[in-house]
Amino acid sequence: MLYGREREQRELGRLLAEAASGRGGAVVVLGEPGGGKSALLRWAGSNQEFQVSSCTGVESEAELPFAALQSLLSGAMRHLPGIPGPQAEALRAALGLAAPGGDNRFLVGLATVSLLAELAADRPVLCLVDDAQWLDRPSAEALGFAARRLAAERVFLLFAAREGAALPGVSELTLKRLDPMAARALLADHAPDLPSHVRDRVLTEADGNPLALLELPRTDATDPGPLPLPHRLQDAYQRRIAKLPSPTRTALLVAAAEESGALAATLRAMAGLGLEAGALAAAEGEGLISVEEQTVVFRHPLIRTAAYRGAPFTDRLAAHATLADALAGDPDRAAWHRAAAATGPDEEVAADLEAAALRARRRSGHATAVTALERAARLTAEEPERARRLALAAEIAVDAGLPDRARHLAGQALRLTEDPRALARIATVRARVEFEHGSLRTVHEVLVTAARQVAPLDADSAAAMLADASRASWSAGDPARVAQAHRMLRELPPDPVRDKLVDSIGGALKLYSDDATEAADGVALLREHVAQGRNGPPGLRLNVALQALLTGDYDDTRDIMADLAEERRASGAIGWLPAVLCTLATAETNLGRHRDAIQSATEALRIAEDIGQPSRVAHAEALLAYVAAVRGDEHGARLAERNLQRLPAHANALVAAWCEWALALLDLGRGRYEAALDRLETATRGPIQHVGPGVHFAADQVEAAVRLGRPERAAEPLARLEQWAAAARLPWEDGLVLRCRALATADGTLYARALELQGEARPFERARTELLYGEWLRRERHKVEARTHLREALERFERLGAAPWAEHARAELRAAGESSAPAAADAVAQLTPQELQVVRLAATGATNKEIAARLFLSPKTVGHHLYRAFPKLGVSTRTELARLSLE
Repeated sequence: MLYGREREQRELGRLLAEAASGRGGAVVVLGEPGGGKSALLRWAGSNQEFQVSSCTGVESEAELPFAALQSLLSGAMRHLPGIPGPQAEALRAALGLAAPGGDNRFLVGLATVSLLAELAADRPVLCLVDDAQWLDRPSAEALGFAARRLAAERVFLLFAAREGAALPGVSELTLKRLDPMAARALLADHAPDLPSHVRDRVLTEADGNPLALLELPRTDATDPGPLPLPHRLQDAYQRRIAKLPSPTRTALLVAAAEESGALAATLRAMAGLGLEAGALAAAEGEGLISVEEQTVVFRHPLIRTAAYRGAPFTDRLAAHATLADALAGDPDRAAWHRAAAATGPDEEVAADLEAAALRARRRSGHATAVTALERAARLTAEEPERARRLALAAEIAVDAGLPDRARHLAGQALRLTEDPRALARIATVRARVEFEHGSLRTVHEVLVTAARQVAPLDADSAAAMLADASRASWSAGDPARVAQAHRMLRELPPDPVRDKLVDSIGGALKLYSDDATEAADGVALLREHVAQGRNGPPGLRLNVALQALLTGDYDDTRDIMADLAEERRASGAIGWLPAVLCTLATAETNLGRHRDAIQSATEALRIAEDIGQPSRVAHAEALLAYVAAVRGDEHGARLAERNLQRLPAHANALVAAWCEWALALLDLGRGRYEAALDRLETATRGPIQHVGPGVHFAADQVEAAVRLGRPERAAEPLARLEQWAAAARLPWEDGLVLRCRALATADGTLYARALELQGEARPFERARTELLYGEWLRRERHKVEARTHLREALERFERLGAAPWAEHARAELRAAGESSAPAAADAVAQLTPQELQVVRLAATGATNKEIAARLFLSPKTVGHHLYRAFPKLGVSTRTELARLSLE
């Protein structure tokens, strides 16, 4: 029976009913120690409609990767053959059932969703996770990921955690202390014979904490004291433990130190200390522990803490040493216990712990590996070796999405070594952290300094760092620093691979030269690199796709990135996808394929948020803001403002450029020409002028200036665009130049030639040219011809969903003597980006399971998306999808 928890029971009952009907979810119950969280989980677990699976976090420095997840999923592993292959392989590797194969944290989370969905096929599933604040981090990441993806499953995840240990993206239910009436009822039922004066003191001291109400009557700890309640309870438990026989106290210490609760390991260690198996009996008789299915279970985490921390230090060391011997068949756990037993530097123990860390890393247990390496470094006497272990820990911390910890570890390593190779490794870690979370200028300085030091010893490492420095500075819109890295690259000894790198960066530097011939040479050089590298390894293909973006060859970028995205999906290399999908979305945006761009950017955003890539989050949001601006979506476009506000100094100018462009385009579409022009002029006076969009939104500057009646302000952006077009030699770019000249000179005869050159390469820009041409023809009283172009503009804008532009075209058409009804609702436009993605794949004949594997979803979620999409599209079967236009 629960006391005073009627509100919480009603809320959880409602959520469980929804989960049973197919609307799953998750909640974390938060509260202080002893606040009744575990009792509420037990109450939920009594629901007979659900299959119940549970696990408990254990406060232990010797955490093992995926220990909690393995416990939670043990009863579901028989369903592993039913989930997508890459997910099953990743989960097997994470749980130590197969050889590890790379960083599969994302796939482990997906596999958790899929496996629980398979388990729930016959009966709803309830997962109870107690003491979630002490879960090993890999398990916490996987379960947190799953918790955010259960909307279409008959699965509910119920966590219990201490206050302050909330899970990102998971709803919270906070337990308050019991009110006086409920507290009195609980105490009366469990300690009915208490004298009234003791009862009153217990009620006062417990102050509504359920565990205190149960435990304080059994102790002499009711005197008021200064310690917070959890500490007072722990002290009370320590006093109870102190009254036990000495062998029982030692046995309790061993059980507390053995983090998994395994009875067999505890008994072996007890035997090593000369203790009989019955030494635990007195503790069980006192209600401090119970032995259930070969597992030692402490009645409350505070009892475990009291048993461990109340023991003398030397006894704790002996317990860990004996446990290490008892766990000789489990090298990872044994290594942790040997480390806990060490009293000073010990290279053998440090090496064992490093080996355990590397095994954890191969199983995607990155956070555990970081902790193990940090501990190994503390046990290392020699400073160079300690620095190496700290640097390795920092590298893995970056992979684990722990930037602050990585920065701290790298700083520690930096103070311990002067070896150039070690400094280069540390610099690479610092640069990765800064790229995602800080200043690109700092990235450049860190890498250039380290490259200069390591170049005489390792030219290849120096070249790699200089290439990364140049890319960071290019993204920051800082050509001077790109040129510095380029000069240093040229000074390295000749080498075929390094020479190509020199040429590639040199070609990029030439792009925006004031000399048109030199800029054209840069474009030609980059195009040559794209042609040579488009079938190379993944890193090279991503690089050449970015080069194709710089030269305006968006079709090439799209083709290369679409293939690379499919390859990375198939291999499970999730960490690549945000960068690949953002690059793909950029190409699709420039090509006017806005639905595709939304789909790619939305997926990039979702994955980047899940795996902790904030720079990619910002990039995806900037692209989504741009498309929202085209569509006149004020709310969506204002996402760019938030992005600009939180970008740090010397941040990614490419992201800032897309944000500024989005806000200016929103103003331009709404007729706020002065605001648009002021924004673009300000933007192009900063680093943005040196990145791609800084050139391409020159056309918007020209249009804003002319419509504002300030054609003189169009001269500079027009000259910039003309110079770039002369170097790029792309017909659609030449057409854009002619459109701008027609605007700036009021020579409308140029529009016809502009349309011929633009073709169908960029539908949004072509529609704008049609609109401007139609406006000019109407003003020149050629209304019949004007209507032809205005109708064409209107149709294109409506297909693109560019509402403000379509309304402008419709108004011009009315002024030309033709009324036009608003277009019928576009069924495909009603789909969410993920619904469109699922529908497109279903139209090819792919099954739900095949779609799920490709999009990293569960089959049930795929079915949910199709269920929602069919009515929007006016279809009732999958076969009908093939007849629809889903572009």
